[in-house]
Amino acid sequence: MNQAPAQTLAGIGFVILSVACFAILDTTTKHISASVPILLALWFRYFIQAVFSTVFFLPKRGIALFKTEHPRFQMARGALLFSSSLCAFYGLKYLPVGEFTAIVSITPLVVTLMAALSLGEKVRKLRWALVLSAFAGTMVIVRPGSQNFDWVLIFPFILIATNSGFHLLTSKMAKTEDPVTMNVLTGWVGTALGAFLLPFVWELPTDWFVWTQLLLMGVFATIGHYLLILAFTKAPATVLTPYFYTQIIFAMLGGWLIFDHMPDHWTLVGIGVVTLCGALGAWLTVRESRVQIMPVES
Repeated sequence: MNQAPAQTLAGIGFVILSVACFAILDTTTKHISASVPILLALWFRYFIQAVFSTVFFLPKRGIALFKTEHPRFQMARGALLFSSSLCAFYGLKYLPVGEFTAIVSITPLVVTLMAALSLGEKVRKLRWALVLSAFAGTMVIVRPGSQNFDWVLIFPFILIATNSGFHLLTSKMAKTEDPVTMNVLTGWVGTALGAFLLPFVWELPTDWFVWTQLLLMGVFATIGHYLLILAFTKAPATVLTPYFYTQIIFAMLGGWLIFDHMPDHWTLVGIGVVTLCGALGAWLTVRESRVQIMPVES
């Protein structure tokens, strides 16, 4: 059965809002990495998400908030996200926000391939072209062989693998699991995993600005992941894939505003290609929606 046009467009909107939150999270992460240990910041990011989500939803849901039909999947999803976050935090410490985001933007392509193979989602040729074109634009931004490529690239490439698994599992679970429960349990799984490493890096911040940044990280992580779950309940992964690339634009903007990092002309060309793919993807969605609606109107 085809996805309702309004729901599909809502899913796209949720994705764009979620990646904007993730770009703010990444920019804040890079900024705070100079002030506190990475693992400490990572634990606070999950702890704040877990506490905020629980405090907000527990009075409304009660103990049912923590009920799930697939506890192992919930733990696996939380572990995959924690691994992705760990790689992201270390990668952002050494790489510019925009360039880092461009590298990990290979993830949607991997998700599309995995979704087509394992979830049985049909991928139209035009959508394949959009995904591959966006990937080509990403390569223009990254430019293999440039001076930016060294040992620190291990972090974004491991992130690609773990984040692809996370998105695929999210897409699968969103069909049957409560998105609120998924969001809350993900926060607590990350908090528990981070607690094992916390004794090695514990150093309580004393600067109020550091505390503000830690709070912002938790808030935007919570909102971003909840919006992402909602997106997967509205549309399949193969439809949403091109819109993950808009995070590059938000990341570049954050790098310019906070770190005064200006992309060169080739990077801007790559951003233009990615933006064009997103616009064409939106046009394709509207076109498909019209095709679906026409028989009903006639």
